[in-house]
Amino acid sequence: MTALQPAYRFRSVVELHVAVFLFGLAGLFGKLTDVAPAIIAFARTTIAAGALIIILQWSRPRLVTFARQDLALLIVAGVFLAAHWVTFFHSIQISSVAIGLIGFAVFPIFVTLIEPLAFDAQFRKIDILCAVGVAIGLAVVAPSYNLSDVATRGLLWAISSGLLFALLTLINRHVVQKNEFRVVAAIQYGVASLFLLPAVFVTSGAMPSRFDILLLLVLGLIFTALPHTLFIKALAGVKAAYASVVVGLEPVYGIVFAALLLHEYPTMRTAVGAAIVIVAVAIASTARRGHQL
Repeated sequence: MTALQPAYRFRSVVELHVAVFLFGLAGLFGKLTDVAPAIIAFARTTIAAGALIIILQWSRPRLVTFARQDLALLIVAGVFLAAHWVTFFHSIQISSVAIGLIGFAVFPIFVTLIEPLAFDAQFRKIDILCAVGVAIGLAVVAPSYNLSDVATRGLLWAISSGLLFALLTLINRHVVQKNEFRVVAAIQYGVASLFLLPAVFVTSGAMPSRFDILLLLVLGLIFTALPHTLFIKALAGVKAAYASVVVGLEPVYGIVFAALLLHEYPTMRTAVGAAIVIVAVAIASTARRGHQL
């Protein structure tokens, strides 16, 4: 068994990088289709929920019963998940893939700042310093400080998306400790899908074409359900601190492929700001995870 451990760890590292790579490319779909963000989010959650239900039927995990409080938290988490994806794709559609990913990438900072309040822990100086670093990076990324600038509004939407994902992360930390993670994920995706269902009927704009439907299927299966499963599986074989650093590569992957596939090249100012944000987030994530370990 000992001889197999290095191979197992290597496989976990590969799974982790593949998951983060796929998550990073998901943002490109906001530019590849003109479908409204709410419709994109609805399709993504619905398809991912269906895929996870199939996985559950195949793997047959043990039956679980949720406490009333946990079930309520799962419903709230599903709403947060829906709002997170709507704001994320809206940010990308009105600005750029780079701005959307950089703004979202600050979510670990929100986690480090909110976590002490939610779990009765102490604030640490390193968290405050990293938050200041992120603020400086975002100030550099911001095209202007005028809300009439659509790119600046896009950055604010992306930061809102990061805040929502941070809240979702903290809820998951509480719920997953006591419940099967695949069941938790399936319920959250299902709640998000139901929450977004009215958007299908009230959202104005172009109806999805056959090409759009194909893109949404790929987004839901290849860039949502698959990386989600790989990411959770990989955490069993790598240290959390290492995983936190790898997650910081998500905006890097997205920005590089936005340049290659969409010819959307970041400015020097955006690149410098992104580097500051990514370094600050990596330091904060590593310090927090290392403290927990």
